[in-house]
Amino acid sequence: MTLQTVPLDTPDGVTARLGWDPGTTVHDRRRIIAKELIAAKLHCEPKEVHIEREAPRGFGYHTRLIASRGGQELPIAIVTASYRAATAVAICDPGLPVGIDIRDLHPEPVDIRLMQKHSRLLDESNIPDLLSHWVSVQAVLEADGRGVRVAPEHVRLDSDRRKGWLPDRRMKYALVDASRDGWLVTIAHGILPAA
Repeated sequence: MTLQTVPLDTPDGVTARLGWDPGTTVHDRRRIIAKELIAAKLHCEPKEVHIEREAPRGFGYHTRLIASRGGQELPIAIVTASYRAATAVAICDPGLPVGIDIRDLHPEPVDIRLMQKHSRLLDESNIPDLLSHWVSVQAVLEADGRGVRVAPEHVRLDSDRRKGWLPDRRMKYALVDASRDGWLVTIAHGILPAA
């Protein structure tokens, strides 16, 4: 099997694709999909785009993927999320905070317990609702950029899960359900606070 990708529904300013292939490593999936997205944006061949991981800046620093073409770094942010054999990749302007999360519809019992532990839901036994809530929370945490330094239960979502935020920050995030082909995918992107 070779990696096949499909486009995801995205907000303005963000382009994303989902790819699934158990025979391709997660690192290769990220690079292949990022090249495909960037080549389409630049109207060039994927082989013209080079993707590398930046060098770590210190312990605990999460490195990001950097795109270049012809030896010049491109002003494009690459955001990725992977779960099992699937990877979602989004590209956008580097100034736009974006986070993405992906899960399948069959979580492991240990994952369910973790989600329930950090959930703010009244009915944590409703697994489809718990999964939907979790991917939204994780997308907000990814967009925020502080990662595991912020506990998931600190994320707030509005009642219809179209916006998320962290109480200690002014930034709010619009949430887009980009789920497809049996994968739950949520994209969080920053919206400017009202003046």
